[in-house]
Amino acid sequence: MQFAIDGTTKISQTLRYDVVIIGAGLAGLYTALHIGERHSCLILAKDKIDISNSWFAQGGIAAAISSDDAPIFHLEDTLIAGAGLCDKDAVGVLVDEGPTDISRLVSLSVPFDIDEFGDLQITREGGHRKNRIVHAGGDATGRETVKALAHIVAQRGNISFSENTCFYDILKDKNGAVSSIIVKKDDKDFHLIETRHVVIATGGIGQVYRSTTNPSVATGDGLAAAMRAGAEIKNIEFIQFHPTGLWSPVPEDREFLISEAVRGEGGLLKNRDGVRFMEGAHELNELAPRDIVARAVVKELQRSGDDHVFVDITAKSEDFLKKRFPTIYEECLKRGINIAHDWIPVCPVQHYLMGGIATDTNGRTSIPGLYAAGEAANTGVHGANRLASNSMLECLVFGRRAAEDISRALEQPASGEKPVLPHVQTRPKAALDYTALRQRIKDLMSEYGYVMRNAEGLRYAIGEVTEILRQVEAVYDDAVVYLETLNIATVALAILTAALNRPESIGSHYREDTAV
Repeated sequence: MQFAIDGTTKISQTLRYDVVIIGAGLAGLYTALHIGERHSCLILAKDKIDISNSWFAQGGIAAAISSDDAPIFHLEDTLIAGAGLCDKDAVGVLVDEGPTDISRLVSLSVPFDIDEFGDLQITREGGHRKNRIVHAGGDATGRETVKALAHIVAQRGNISFSENTCFYDILKDKNGAVSSIIVKKDDKDFHLIETRHVVIATGGIGQVYRSTTNPSVATGDGLAAAMRAGAEIKNIEFIQFHPTGLWSPVPEDREFLISEAVRGEGGLLKNRDGVRFMEGAHELNELAPRDIVARAVVKELQRSGDDHVFVDITAKSEDFLKKRFPTIYEECLKRGINIAHDWIPVCPVQHYLMGGIATDTNGRTSIPGLYAAGEAANTGVHGANRLASNSMLECLVFGRRAAEDISRALEQPASGEKPVLPHVQTRPKAALDYTALRQRIKDLMSEYGYVMRNAEGLRYAIGEVTEILRQVEAVYDDAVVYLETLNIATVALAILTAALNRPESIGSHYREDTAV
């Protein structure tokens, strides 16, 4: 299927911009700020600016900026976590250029936390052998960073912003390069936006799963649209399940995260009997890479028959916890948990997609004019398992590099090719039970595409999702919920198929039927 629209879709307005950035999280905003100010740039947000994975990011941003650290150490830790699948050159770019981008954020007035000497406060998280995590607002780094950048974006005369705008399709010219995109504003009007440079910064795919830390907008829209357009997708089987999502009896649209930083400050993982099951499981114990901790939690739950384990941070004072983790402290308190005195119930939840739209170190995809940045991209820096707090750094480094590449391209003469609306097949109109279809996909993914996978389960899930996708593709409905269901099914099938096609266990992809 090439397009989510069909032959009856009516375009109500045509717009023109030099650059269109799809997504208003950290990658989208930082990319926009580095587009040359002589070029018109449009940022599209599916919802409001405070509804993105970046906004909810708690942990921080990793960079080798302390006197006892160096980019080579950051590179080594990243490669170890990535289990041999990282692109070493891309990781080199990440760790070498990251400190400069942190300095850039400081100059842009991002309110990073500072120590008693007025220096950036630097902490440690899982998989890091050095303290190299900067944070803001204690455990609100994403929110504070996005707020600061959004304020600056609003003052840039060349940057426009459109909220409540859903991304549908990429159109190409006769040479296969991006010529325009189709979006829907306020779930009412379809717009054609003519542009030669599109940056997909749509974030994650969490709504493919039953339990996720991602917001409700994370339905894989950018990834699915890129797949329909024929862009290369890479390593999509590698899904990071955060080991410490706050457990709740009933899954929520977005599960609350107990940040890795809690364990970085001394939080211990325990079962209901108070036994530290991470002792002996890895040399770093609770600070092992996330895939190892998540599997250890799942194995403990299988052994005990429980549905959650605990994080114990009660060794820290209440004053310390209120200051260091104000968001976590308050959210847990709302649920009757005082983290200074009570253990925090946790379980693994879908958190991050390591794979995505394949890019080079300048954000370029396999389609000329199409770029990707942030979680939607696969730059190669995460390999089979992302190192904690490298995701926001990736948004910065490769978002900036994409912007610089686009700005250089815009200085060259335009190709002269005119956008051409393709012939799009008309499909029968129908309204399916989208809630039921989406829930079925979520259940299948959470059962068979979770932390532990096997061929039998993957084949079964592939058959079920293939049938759901067939039903959805056979009809057309211009409601956004139709598009989201189509995208969820498209992405789910791609993940399951890639997982089946990789029989070996590596990083976050664990095949219990072939694991030694």
